Amino acid sequence: MNTHTLSLRRNLGIIAHIDAGKTTLTERLLWKTGQIHRVGEVHDGAATTDFSAIERERGITIGAAAVQAHWAPRDLPAHRLTLIDTPGHIDFAIEVERSLRVLDGAVAVFSAVDGVQPQSETVWRQARRHGVPLLAFVNKMDRVGASFERVVAQLSERLQARPLPLGLPLGSESAFEGWVDLVERQLLRWDEAGTLQRQPWSAGQQPQWQAQRDALVQAAAELDDVLADAWLQDAEIDAGALHAALRRITVTGAGVPVLAGAAFKGKGVEPLLDAIVDYLPSPLDRPSVAATLESGSLQLPPDPAGPLAALLFKVTHPPQGALAFVRVYSGTLRVGDRVSSSHHGPRRIGRLVRVQADQLHDIVQAEAGDIVAVMGWKDAGSGETLAGLEQPLLLEAIQAQPPVLAWRLSAARASDLLRISQGLASLVQEDPSFRVETERDTGETLVWGMGELHLEVMVERLRSEWKVEVQVGQPRVAYLEKPRREVPGVVGRVVKQTGGQGQFAHVVLDLLPRDDDEVVFSDRVVGGAVPRNFIRAVELGVRSALQEGPQGHPVVGVEVVLVDGQTHAKDSSEQAFHRAAAEAVKAALAEVGTQLLEPVMELQVLAPAGSVGDVVGDLQRRHGRVQAIDEQDGRSQVSGLAPLARLQGYSTALRSLSQGRASSTMQLHGYAPAA
Repeated sequence: MNTHTLSLRRNLGIIAHIDAGKTTLTERLLWKTGQIHRVGEVHDGAATTDFSAIERERGITIGAAAVQAHWAPRDLPAHRLTLIDTPGHIDFAIEVERSLRVLDGAVAVFSAVDGVQPQSETVWRQARRHGVPLLAFVNKMDRVGASFERVVAQLSERLQARPLPLGLPLGSESAFEGWVDLVERQLLRWDEAGTLQRQPWSAGQQPQWQAQRDALVQAAAELDDVLADAWLQDAEIDAGALHAALRRITVTGAGVPVLAGAAFKGKGVEPLLDAIVDYLPSPLDRPSVAATLESGSLQLPPDPAGPLAALLFKVTHPPQGALAFVRVYSGTLRVGDRVSSSHHGPRRIGRLVRVQADQLHDIVQAEAGDIVAVMGWKDAGSGETLAGLEQPLLLEAIQAQPPVLAWRLSAARASDLLRISQGLASLVQEDPSFRVETERDTGETLVWGMGELHLEVMVERLRSEWKVEVQVGQPRVAYLEKPRREVPGVVGRVVKQTGGQGQFAHVVLDLLPRDDDEVVFSDRVVGGAVPRNFIRAVELGVRSALQEGPQGHPVVGVEVVLVDGQTHAKDSSEQAFHRAAAEAVKAALAEVGTQLLEPVMELQVLAPAGSVGDVVGDLQRRHGRVQAIDEQDGRSQVSGLAPLARLQGYSTALRSLSQGRASSTMQLHGYAPAA
C-alpha cells in the first residue's frame, strides 16, 4: 500500500450525548454511501450498528460497532471510511475511550434543541485528551426549539472550541429546508425522500450570503497562516484554498468545522460526508505513534514496511467466536504470522476479518492504518500490543476509570454456578471497566461497574447469553480511604535467621498525605542502603498494603517515601523487603487512622418546569447540592452534586416525581469525605 492509498483512508468515530442521534446519523451515512439499501431505525430495533439483542430491546448503543463505507466528494477519488458508532451513556464511557484511542478523527453530534449536554462535554474532553481532530454536526434541525446559532455559541462557551460554521441553515423553526454552503457557494435542498439538489448561488443570493462567507474566511485566516497571507493581500479565496485551510485547521485541532442537518430525514448527510473526507485526517496526517523497547523509545510512522506495532483495543464474543479488534499503526499483519503479545507471549494470526457491524469478511492481511479483527483468540485482553517476534515493541495501554458501584450476585440454581463463572469471565475480558471479586468475609460474588445501567446490562447479558438465572443483592459503593496525617520514620522489619533459609529486611518509610487522590512511591535512600534490586520489591509491598486500609477500602492520596534501610549479606531477599514494606505501611495507617471518602456524582436532571421544586427537594433529601437551574422552552435543567450512596434507584424515583417526564444523567465528579 503506497502513501496515496493511505491518504484515502478515514478512521473516525461518531460521539455524542445519549439521544443526540449518533446511531441514526450512522445509519444515514451508510445509506447515502450505498452500504445499505434500506434504512433501519433505532426505535424499531433495526439499526445496523445496534445489532445485539439487548441494544435492540433497549434502543440504546452499548458497544462500539465498526462499519465500512466509501465516499467520493466532487471530483475526488473514492475514500474508504471506517466508522465506529459509540455509546452515549456515561456508564459505557470505556467504549468511547478505547475507540478514540485508535481513531484518527471524530464527528461530535449535538442536538439542535438540547445543545451541549453533560456527556457531550465528557466525550469532547476525551477526544481532546487523545488529540483527535473533530467535526461538529448539529442534528435534529427539524425539531421544535432547534437553534443552530445557540449550539455554535455553546461550543465556544462550554467547550472552549473555535467553531467555524461552514454554512447557514434555511427554513423556519422545526422546518429544516436546506443548507447554504459558504465554502462552495452553493445552495443545497432536500426533498421529502431525502434526495439532494445542489445549485450555485444566484446573482440575487450572492450579496445576501457573501458577508457570511467573508466572516468564515476571516475566522479561518486567524487560525491559518497560509490563508492569512492570501487574505491580507486581498487575493480571491476560492473553494480550493478555503478547503485546504480548513483541513489544516481541523487536523491541528485549532478549530472545529460545524455543519447541520436532520439525520432522521436524511438531510445534511452528504455535506457531512464531504467534510469527513475534506477535513478529517488520514493516518498519514496523524503524529507518529510512540512505542517503547527495552533499549529506549521510537516514533513509528504508518509504514506497511515498518516494524509491526498494533494495539488490540476491544474484545467481543459474537456467535462466530472470539473477536479481537486491532488497530495497525505500523507494519503488516498477515494470516499465518506469529507475533509477540505484551500480555500473552507469541500468538498466531489464524484468521483476519474486516468487520461490518455483525458481518465478517475474511482478508489475508492488514496494513498500517487499518482497523480489523483477529478471530479465535479466546484469551485476548484489551490493551495488548502486537509486535514482531524479533522486535517486541510496547504501545501505550488503554486506561479505564475505576468502577464505583457493586452488586452482589448469586446463582438461583446450584447447577448454574459454572456457567455464571464462565459468563462473568467473558464479560470481564470484554469490558475493562467491569470487575468481579469475591468478598473475603462472606464469600459472595461482587460485580463492579460504572453505574446502575452498566450493571443492569451485564446481568441481563448473563441471563440472555449464558442462559442462567442470577439473583441480585444489596448494592455496595466503592469507598476509598485517606491517611489523616503524616507518619515520619515508620519502620518495617522482617528477621528470621534460624531454622533453614533466613529472611532479613529493614526499611524506614515516611507516609505523607497528598491533596489529590494519587498514590506515589519515592526513593530517597542515600549511600546504597537498600540495593536497587530490592527497591522495586519495597514499592510492590507498599502498593499491596495500600489496596486495603484499616476500614477495608483502597487507600489513596498518599506518598510513601523510602528513606533508609538495612540488608543482610545472605538472608535478604525481594520477598523479605516486600513483606517489610507492607507491614510498615499497615502499621502507619493503623497508627494515624484513615478518613473515609465516598464517590460524589455530578447530576444533570431535565424536567418539566412544574416539577423542579419536587426534583430539588428530593435531591436535597439525598444530601445533594444544587449548583444551577437553567430554564429553556418550558423545561428546566437542574445541575447538582450528590453522594452515590444516596442515589440508589434514583431514575425510578425521578420518574415517579415527574409522572415519567423527567430524565437524568450522572457521572463521577470525584471523591469527598463521607458524611
